[in-house]
Amino acid sequence: MGYRLGVDVGGTFTDLLLFNSDTGAFWRHKTPSTPHDSSEGILNGVTAICGQAGVATAEIDYFLHGTTVATNAVLEGKGARVGLIVTEGYRDIMQIARSYVPGGLAAWIIWPKPTPLAALEDTVTVGGRMNAQGEEVRPLDEAGARAALTQLKDKGVEAITVSFMNAYTNGAHEARVGELAREIFPNAPISLSHEVLPEMQEYERTLTTVANAAVRPVVSKYVSNLRDKLAVSGFSGKLSLLRSDGGLMSAQKAEEHPVNILMSGPAGGVTGALWVGKNAGIRNILTLDVGGTSTDVALIENLEPRRVRTTEVGHLAVRASSLDVKTVGAGGGSIAYVPELTGALRVGPQSAGAVPGPVAYGKGGEAPTVTDANVVLGYLPENLLGGSFKLDREGAKKAVQTIADALGIDLMAAARGIIDIVNENMFGALRMISVQQGYDPRHFALMGFGGAGPLHVNAVARLMGSWPAVSPVSPGVLCALGDATTRMRTETARSFSRLATTTDAAELITILKEMSDQTRAELRSDGIAEGDITSEFEIDVRYAGQAFEVPLTITPEILERDGIDGILRRFDEEHLRLFTFNMDTPHEIVNLRAVALGQALDLPAAELPKGDGNPAAAKMRDHVLWMDGKEQAAIIYDRSKLKQGDVIPGPAIVIEMDSTTLIETGCVATVDKVGNILINLA
Repeated sequence: MGYRLGVDVGGTFTDLLLFNSDTGAFWRHKTPSTPHDSSEGILNGVTAICGQAGVATAEIDYFLHGTTVATNAVLEGKGARVGLIVTEGYRDIMQIARSYVPGGLAAWIIWPKPTPLAALEDTVTVGGRMNAQGEEVRPLDEAGARAALTQLKDKGVEAITVSFMNAYTNGAHEARVGELAREIFPNAPISLSHEVLPEMQEYERTLTTVANAAVRPVVSKYVSNLRDKLAVSGFSGKLSLLRSDGGLMSAQKAEEHPVNILMSGPAGGVTGALWVGKNAGIRNILTLDVGGTSTDVALIENLEPRRVRTTEVGHLAVRASSLDVKTVGAGGGSIAYVPELTGALRVGPQSAGAVPGPVAYGKGGEAPTVTDANVVLGYLPENLLGGSFKLDREGAKKAVQTIADALGIDLMAAARGIIDIVNENMFGALRMISVQQGYDPRHFALMGFGGAGPLHVNAVARLMGSWPAVSPVSPGVLCALGDATTRMRTETARSFSRLATTTDAAELITILKEMSDQTRAELRSDGIAEGDITSEFEIDVRYAGQAFEVPLTITPEILERDGIDGILRRFDEEHLRLFTFNMDTPHEIVNLRAVALGQALDLPAAELPKGDGNPAAAKMRDHVLWMDGKEQAAIIYDRSKLKQGDVIPGPAIVIEMDSTTLIETGCVATVDKVGNILINLA
């Protein structure tokens, strides 16, 4: 019997989900996070959830972890001090960066660029040069390299990045400087650009490698500390971390290439939604992950999430694959206010956070929040979890009343106004990843998860026209579920930069298969059997002269069957969908990537016992809430007692350990065979 443990560390809570891969049974747990040392909160959670399941830590085969440690290191400026070694004449590469104008009115706005991760004073140059064909034009100045490294050591840098011109075509000079760096810096992490990102565009390649070096010490310390503490607790299985693109990578690879886990946290929700969608028979999904401070949204088409080639964290944008997740400052803790200048209601992006939090939590919060509005309207019952968790409704009313007084309207109208605005903010984020990308949201289901997602998913589904609105099983720990149910993934890249008319399909296939062999070998080294590995190719195509490219995913079989013409047809179709036009200019193949994937996990979801459609056995009590401009009678249900096929007419509220689902008037919910709540118009 095998067990997989998914662990997602948030700012307030650490979520855990223990999954029996043989039966589909699972256990979930939430424990307070410990920001000073995340491993403490993780170990507390591991002990608790193993106790629930009656499982020894030693019985866990896989520990699968989504983390924001790399993200936070970037956002908080706590990365290592990086020493950067570049080609002679290119010392200012990080300062020059890319020309960027932040808006149409920027001509009269002074826009300070973010501080580079590698300071100018920590950047040194070395003689030697490769040309664009990978041929040595000038030999490496090894004496100069030693002197440069010694200079950086005297400055006290903590990590080394080497990024030479045209290293993506021939990394020999970088590799030699890397050898010298390991002699002079035996304990410092060394990042070489031709290993981290073997693609053209020297600034993007350098920036990505510098970012990798900056977070390596932080991530390495975190991973090694976690590994040691897990070993003490008895865990002897495999430790893997979630990549930004939704796949898993070994802890060792994460230590070496942490730039690939910068968006590890949000990716867990998307991978969890994939597993839910597969078991529920829903292939097209818009995700709505609503937390305390923000909402993350993503699009899944035919059970394949959209991926992008740029990972953005704050002001940092690195060239690394990630899921296309958009974030908006709208969550349960978002603060409502009325600016004196406009007199119009605003919600967010400021948040009450975990401390002091919403007024209803009774922890000293004073500002009215979205959570407080939900409590006032009756969408969040005062007594949750059988009365073990109580909300301060009177305090929430007093807070929201300040908004009502400022607007000159009654209390309930003010509370509903707060909810309507935050729903519109979520609606705007969802339009960014659907309508603005050429997708019709009416062809997608909307899945709400996170602590507050199921509270808002019904209302946002009305705005989007996306049905059914789905409240998945364990919505509050879905990110941990995603960590537990995804598969291993690795990739390598190579710049090609050739017109399609001069490209031979057989040559392209040969190069891609060579890259495929490399990625498959990496997965085999992680313990994945050759027979369990599948390969995909990604090809970046553009019209000649364009400043951007469109990535296309293609299998070896399709490439061999359709050749170059098939790639170009797909590009034209995608370009037309994205931008509504095509061009007559020649096509250019820019970059190639090979992706290796571990076996797709066929983990079952446990089926609920069949019911007769009547949810009366799950009824907890009658309730009154405010909806459609009036008080309405509703019923509160206990989700753990619902059965397959139960039908719940709105208005109704379904509560569980980690979330609350709201079913609105004029809608009806059905419980599917694995426990998801599917809400449709009545």
